[in-house]
Amino acid sequence: MADVHPAAGKLVSPDALTNVPRLVTAYFAGKPDVGDPAQRVAFGTSGHRGTSFKNSFNEGHILATTQAICDYRKEKGLTGPLFIGIDTHALAEPALVSAVEVFAANGVDIMIDKDGGYSPTPVISHAILTYNKGRTSGLADGVVVTPSHNPPEDGGYKYNPPHGGPADTDATSVVEKRANAYLADGLKGVKRIDYDKARKSANVHAYDFITPYVADLGNVVDLDLVKSAGINIGIDPLGGAAVHYWHPIIERYGLKATVVNEAIDPTFRFMTVDWDGKIRMDCSSPYAMASLIAMRDRFDVAFANDTDADRHGIVTRTGGLMNPNHYLATAISYLFAHRPNWSKDAAIGKTVVSSSIIDRVAKKLGRKLVETPVGFKWFVDGLLTGGFGFGGEESAGASFLRRDGTVWTTDKDGIILGLLAAEIIAKTGRDPSQLFGDLTAEFGVPHYARIDVAATTPQKNILKSVTPEQLGLKDLAGDPVRATLSKAPGNGQPFGGIKVETDFGWFAARPSGTEDVYKIYAESFRSTEHLKRIQEEAQAGLAKVFGV
Repeated sequence: MADVHPAAGKLVSPDALTNVPRLVTAYFAGKPDVGDPAQRVAFGTSGHRGTSFKNSFNEGHILATTQAICDYRKEKGLTGPLFIGIDTHALAEPALVSAVEVFAANGVDIMIDKDGGYSPTPVISHAILTYNKGRTSGLADGVVVTPSHNPPEDGGYKYNPPHGGPADTDATSVVEKRANAYLADGLKGVKRIDYDKARKSANVHAYDFITPYVADLGNVVDLDLVKSAGINIGIDPLGGAAVHYWHPIIERYGLKATVVNEAIDPTFRFMTVDWDGKIRMDCSSPYAMASLIAMRDRFDVAFANDTDADRHGIVTRTGGLMNPNHYLATAISYLFAHRPNWSKDAAIGKTVVSSSIIDRVAKKLGRKLVETPVGFKWFVDGLLTGGFGFGGEESAGASFLRRDGTVWTTDKDGIILGLLAAEIIAKTGRDPSQLFGDLTAEFGVPHYARIDVAATTPQKNILKSVTPEQLGLKDLAGDPVRATLSKAPGNGQPFGGIKVETDFGWFAARPSGTEDVYKIYAESFRSTEHLKRIQEEAQAGLAKVFGV
């Protein structure tokens, strides 16, 4: 990671706030140049993202993408309702208007929040799965207008098919291609009606997202136990889409909990800035989470979510903000010991860049470990069938099964991961940091870090397709290499990089999709010095492959 900005962890200065009127004006006034790759519709692992200031997210993009989704639904014979949710970013409301105008004109039955409120990603996944249960036709799907934890000037648009999870390339590549064709043709063929007329049309429905999700929560986390133990919980929605969900949850389950920040402000002026000086609602960053960390002594456990509530940040009295990898390992260890109704064959899903302490926990539990490329989409089928008990990414996004072993959500749910921390304390009398201490006493202390290394576009392209033979490392930081991988061992899918493992450490290198860098994820079970050696030898090995 680059040098930490002097303002990191401090409240944002007023002169650094986004000019929201100007941002929204740019959304409607800007016209994307499809000849410029940076201004085209581009679906990554989390949908299309961009900002109207750079013409990478504006009205044209949403109109074209929505029509492309309508076309895709028609081709796939999807005739059920489409659940649509938004977060609290400034561009979410304008994008919702654009989307509703197109969906309504195409006769799609859409469900939007009855109070004009916000809907977290996991709530949309839950709504899709609940509706589709027992159905084989007339299946529902959904859209979430969110760039997740990204800065205030960003917008995002993601599609969830009937399986409830993030769309795979079989859907996104079709939608992306079709959307860019509409843009190139000046939006010819895009059906659209005025927003006022759209809202009054028979196929646009007001829907209560909050009640069914809240009513069902007790089936995935033991909230009666949390109540009876009197666990004192602090909750910071970070001004995101879950803000209006917490009081209904607290009231329904009788929890002893305080929502420490109920502000909604599209400038996110209440945030402490992230490591690089930007506002980013990253609940796994100690800089972005400085306010909640400062309150750790007030609560038995505290947690936050990012703007669409698909990620979690856990703050304990004994350890402060937990590293996401550490909490995932702790959650896995706890869940598989305290969910007797889960299938004895239910596996654990992790990504190739997640901590190897998860591997060691899985081995002790006697559970199958499925290691996948980065992206939550790889866990969808397993969670849907109950074949995965738990699926989680190193970036603090995870979900797990209901207590009866059936699917809860197939997208990341930061709400249940936060509440689980309270259940852990209620059940064990110890907080997740303390339980992680038990794991390290048994399996060793993982020293984990991600760094960015400058790389040219040709170098990034080489890294995308590098083979174990090309790298040819036999030793890493003093230990013999036991495996060099370019495909995920769990499903044989290429992960667009390389991973080298020893018995005491590993590194994985992947090119950035947005910056002139590649990322090195590395871990040592020996020491921070050993970790540094792994990082240095990784860079030296890759420099040889690049011909530097």
